[in-house]
Amino acid sequence: MDEKLRILLCEDDENLGMLLREYLQAKGYAAELYPDGEAGFKAFLKNKYDLCVLDVMMPKKDGFTLAQEIRSSNAEIPIIFLTAKTLKEDILEGFKIGADDYITKPFSMEELVFRIEAILRRVRGKKNKESNLYKIGRFTFDTQKQILSIDGKQTKLTTKESELLGLLCAHANEILQRDFALKTIWIDDNYFNARSMDVYITKLRKHLKEDDSIEIINIHGKGYKLITPDVD
Repeated sequence: MDEKLRILLCEDDENLGMLLREYLQAKGYAAELYPDGEAGFKAFLKNKYDLCVLDVMMPKKDGFTLAQEIRSSNAEIPIIFLTAKTLKEDILEGFKIGADDYITKPFSMEELVFRIEAILRRVRGKKNKESNLYKIGRFTFDTQKQILSIDGKQTKLTTKESELLGLLCAHANEILQRDFALKTIWIDDNYFNARSMDVYITKLRKHLKEDDSIEIINIHGKGYKLITPDVD
């Protein structure tokens, strides 16, 4: 990691909070722990953070309320919710507020770091003007215009095709986790959305078939991987 990215961590379980803070710090992040939503929001107003990890059930101010207040001050900062709740309505509520991800307890520390890294890669990509244009093998992909070009031929992609290809490019030659892609693009990782994503993967394979050095492969039980010799 080139520089220490600052993470606002709000967790009222003292033992879990300290474990998370120490693990994130060991991974090179500057993680600051606060035990409730009020303390977390005061810290947010005083300091500059790159990402927020918020427990949903907290005293004084719950994670959803805190996230709404954070969003009113900074609409762009990524937010990950931690919760013991598995109710679909709660998960949807989190995404409606603008969560970037949602992790249900118990979870592994490695999974949390993976999701943080994936979100930060995506955010950095959005901030980098050159990332609007990907070079994929012989193809050029303009994410803003949603145009895939090869040898002078242009294909206008649908919004979901463009979003999915953008995620694959951001994770080129790495595994794009299936549930992460579903929650990012379709909001909900239910069966019907999963089948819809499979259809879009098939469409992208057809769009990319003119360059045989490019392949989108299934990683069983995990997700997809865009195999390409060149992504800039």
